Amino acid sequence: MPEYSFFSRDLSWLTFNGRVLQEAHRSQVPLLERIRFLSIFSSNLDEFYRVRMPVLRALRNDEAGYDENSSYDQARQLINAQQSLYGKIIIEDILPQLLDVHVDWLYNKAIPNTIAPDIDALFESKIKALIQVIPIDLGNKDFFAENNKLYQGVFTRDQAGNENLYFINVPVSELSRLFEIRFGNLTYIVFLEDIIRHKLDVLFPAQEILGAYNIKVTRDAEMRVEDEVDANIIAALERELAKRDLGPATRFLCQPGVPLRHLYKMVYVLNLQQASIVLGGNYHNLKDLGQFPFRDAALEYPKWPPADAITLEPQQSLFERIRAADILIYVPYERFEPVLDFFRSAAIDPQVTEVYCTLYRVADNSSIVRSLIQAAENGKKVVVMLELKARFDEANNIKWANELKSGGVKIIYSNSSFKVHAKVALVKRIQDNKLEYFGLLSTGNMNESTARFYTDHMLLTAYEPMLKELETLFGFLGKKKKMPSINEGIDFKHLLVAQFNLQSTFLELIDREIEHARQGLPASILIKLNNLEEKVLISKLYDASNAGVQIHLIVRSICCLIPGVPGQSENIVVKRIVDRFLEHGRVFLFHNNGEEKLYMGSADWMNRNIYSRIEVCFPIYDQELKNNLKQILLLQWQDTAQAVYFTSEMENVPVGNGEGLRSQEEIYKRLQRQTQADKI
Repeated sequence: MPEYSFFSRDLSWLTFNGRVLQEAHRSQVPLLERIRFLSIFSSNLDEFYRVRMPVLRALRNDEAGYDENSSYDQARQLINAQQSLYGKIIIEDILPQLLDVHVDWLYNKAIPNTIAPDIDALFESKIKALIQVIPIDLGNKDFFAENNKLYQGVFTRDQAGNENLYFINVPVSELSRLFEIRFGNLTYIVFLEDIIRHKLDVLFPAQEILGAYNIKVTRDAEMRVEDEVDANIIAALERELAKRDLGPATRFLCQPGVPLRHLYKMVYVLNLQQASIVLGGNYHNLKDLGQFPFRDAALEYPKWPPADAITLEPQQSLFERIRAADILIYVPYERFEPVLDFFRSAAIDPQVTEVYCTLYRVADNSSIVRSLIQAAENGKKVVVMLELKARFDEANNIKWANELKSGGVKIIYSNSSFKVHAKVALVKRIQDNKLEYFGLLSTGNMNESTARFYTDHMLLTAYEPMLKELETLFGFLGKKKKMPSINEGIDFKHLLVAQFNLQSTFLELIDREIEHARQGLPASILIKLNNLEEKVLISKLYDASNAGVQIHLIVRSICCLIPGVPGQSENIVVKRIVDRFLEHGRVFLFHNNGEEKLYMGSADWMNRNIYSRIEVCFPIYDQELKNNLKQILLLQWQDTAQAVYFTSEMENVPVGNGEGLRSQEEIYKRLQRQTQADKI
């Protein structure tokens, strides 16, 4: 392999979060949507500190000597710059524009006397009873700050002249984080912690308040679950979940301006000497801005009601419609209802005998799971591969695993060596004494909640050769092997399955473009991914660039490929798109000398997807569907309103001036027109 160069996965991800922050900064974005992007930025950064900063810190500590250019230190510098911009956006942009519409967000502002009586009443009626005042004895450091919970560290001086430290919980799990109070023609937005600070004299009578500081501790989210028999795996995972929020601290976040003696005292009593000490803004957990209480439709994105992906003829069943032709659904532009109908139909159709499904992230109130349980109760064989180790969804998946088992569904759990990230389902049905297959293959989770704002493609098909391969995959998963062996005897010709043929097939497809370029034939690749990290595949793309293949990549977040480098990637262009919907679909288009190959699926090109997950990518054979999908992909590449170039300097450079073609809007209009044409 040539000596190619690569971006840091973590620094490239931080530049993606910076791209999210750019949306909060753009005047073209409606005001309340800009606040939502601030919330997304904060939520992303919290997860980064839980998941990635412990890794970067450990790597730096393992290196010989201190290196200010380590990924850990570069990450901190980048985060600090982003958080500085974050505060500037709120102070200079958001607050003045809210005032223009008579909303006074009391951000770093004292509570005015005009609403003090309302604040007093709110404190007495809703807040006071939920507050715990925890005195801290410096000789006893038993108080444990829970992960990402909000506290106030309060220093007082009592009448005897003694200085005391207390921690106060900020009860956001029981109450709103932000309160809306109207007075005259103004609407005030007040933080819960500011209300508590305003009433410290009630909580500490006869004591002088020396300082009150908003603090938060972030803890390592790593979980370690060894292989267990099925009867024990849920209990083992529950034990690890109970310990997750007790993990080692990775960050102590405190508001600025705290005297050093108070800061060091809090670090000492909280046992945080090994954590990163960050003096951030006055407010933490600003992911709560996603529930900003003030609403005004004029300050939000206009509604985009989803189109109908299909229309059934009178008395026509969904299975009859799928048998007639493949169906491709693009959520959230199109309704998710056909996916729900797929499972509902399987549950009640007397000709259906077996249902198989993978579940990774499940909605809190999943009608899909309810349909699977109903199918089992109706006497059908129902097998669900439920991935318990979906990060931060473990507890929800455990709940559903227990309900599915109680409903008579057979549950398959993956072992510790890989996760099952594939998004597939299979229905077997008897029609006229003949077994027929119906399948659902998707780029995203079968989750009706995320389908409202994640863009994903879902294929409904009755193409038997491909679905028999899906049946083979479920058979392999049921054996609970650690990894497939060369003696497995499984030969996938249609599906691309990680651990079997996914990586090798993609390498072959790139090699084919390389050969065409060398023969002087047209050669191009257009790929859309969430993340691009795996070096073997990236290196093959570099090889293709050097051979003259024109490569266009739409990569939403992590991108370790460095574009535009002479002798490495001068024929590769990378773009990012961030807009009202989260770009989530994975699509792969290879020119193939005019006989285009188009795949979609669950797999990003990351180490975890390629080497430690079961993923499924699938071809689109129907020519009309392939043409439509290609046009959508080209619209995204041509975006000049929301797209940025991801450069060789790891920068987000706007493709246009924020005007022109906005791909998400054009895709929505295209699918609406198509729906109207189908009804004529």
